[in-house]
Amino acid sequence: MKVVDFLAPDALIPSLSGITKGEVLAELSAHLALHQPGVDAQKLRRALEEREQLATTAIGDGIAIPHGKLDSVDRLVGTLGRSVLGLDCDSIDGKPTHLLFMLVAPVNSAGVHLKALARLSKLFKDASFRQKLLDAPDGDSMYRAIAEEDSKY
Repeated sequence: MKVVDFLAPDALIPSLSGITKGEVLAELSAHLALHQPGVDAQKLRRALEEREQLATTAIGDGIAIPHGKLDSVDRLVGTLGRSVLGLDCDSIDGKPTHLLFMLVAPVNSAGVHLKALARLSKLFKDASFRQKLLDAPDGDSMYRAIAEEDSKY
């Protein structure tokens, strides 16, 4: 599974405006709803917030992977947002979160959702890859960095 299979080039937000976890979850949800017909941004935000109540999705090293399921999507889709200043997302390492990769899967899926989480975790373990995303001047450059990294595996 490749990240480019579930991340479209227009699904990146190179400079998130939100300064709290809740604001950023709303921003990511609204962005995906603009690009995915049938997705209700409010329902998506609630699904993400419910998941965050179970345990943080901020996995450390400046990365969070908020995720949820909706009955209005027919395949796995994602959105990547970058916070230049960093956010308090209750990260397991206590550090600010800069890169938030939101995943949304169909309600009846399990395997594809877990494979995507594993794939993202593997990519984001690479410090030089994380730095490329942080240093990229725009969303197109971020997408190219992801596609390049994706092609290595």
